[in-house]
Amino acid sequence: MLDYINTSIQKVSVHHVGNQTNGELLKISKEPLDIGEDKLKQLLKKFFLHPFTTPEFYNFTFSNQDHTLNPVYSYATQMFDSPKLFHASTINIAKHLFELSMHPQIKSGDMFVAYFSEIVVDDELTDAIGIFKSETRQEFLKIDASSEQFMINYEDGINIDKLDKGCLIVNTDRDKGYKVCIVDKLNKASEAQYWKDSFLQLKPCSDDYHYTKEFLNITKNYVTEKLSEEFEVSKADKIDLLNRSVAYFKSHDSFDKEDFEQEVFQDKNIIKSFQNFDTIYREENEIELEDNFDISSQAVKKQARVFKSVLKLDKNFHIYIHGNRELIEKGVDTDGRKYYKIYFNEEN
Repeated sequence: MLDYINTSIQKVSVHHVGNQTNGELLKISKEPLDIGEDKLKQLLKKFFLHPFTTPEFYNFTFSNQDHTLNPVYSYATQMFDSPKLFHASTINIAKHLFELSMHPQIKSGDMFVAYFSEIVVDDELTDAIGIFKSETRQEFLKIDASSEQFMINYEDGINIDKLDKGCLIVNTDRDKGYKVCIVDKLNKASEAQYWKDSFLQLKPCSDDYHYTKEFLNITKNYVTEKLSEEFEVSKADKIDLLNRSVAYFKSHDSFDKEDFEQEVFQDKNIIKSFQNFDTIYREENEIELEDNFDISSQAVKKQARVFKSVLKLDKNFHIYIHGNRELIEKGVDTDGRKYYKIYFNEEN
């Protein structure tokens, strides 16, 4: 959990980072911004922190797994340890981002670096450093009513409700590579994942959120992609398994892999198949998971959105299956037409 109600912005520096391939420049500011006005601080706080509602945490890493060699980790550490080096460190961060802005689809933008005090993360009061990039500028109208003759004009600026890219580096778990959460609303294509993978170089934290999210993801992939290769199952059967998987995570406070397999899959052959898939999936995707952990309700809520419970029949019907699988029956009539028979008590 992240609580920034009482958080204060201490310092903010901004630089403009262009795209080298497109012939754009890096423009460095000489000193931090003047943010003395309270209203301005409130607007900046909303712009920077509002997108981080239910963050997933990461750690800094590096090619050899030594996070201390990660450039952004090093610059953040300088700012935490030596506040006088804040602006100089933001310049180094801007230069680092500029060197990585080579893909022609990477947009230029204003890069902000902010220092926050008194931010609460997982019930711990600490400081944080934010790095934000605004790539989208918008035109807005401005009315001047200072005289009897109203005047209208337009200006170009940043929408404070639309942060394009951001990361929050929390001053905790330094020995593991800090706790870091990110926002990246643009450039979802793989060639443009430079923010998380190239610039920040992050890996998921080994925490309950990560374990919950990944195990639900493994289960979904098994049911939707692998199960029908080894067993004769209907789409309704798959939906039932997905519903039971989510129901397990919603109804339990802690996860036990063996208990989960028995409660959800039940059949010993399917359980064996799932265990093999789980092992191979973890190895191929380099995922480290515990078989027992406390379930993260935030991760369950997020992952449940991608668990589809809709049975689509040609272009005529959509059946939403939320409960008892035994109340829907599949068959074929004497003319060869397929059908589903649905049992219910009340019609609403």
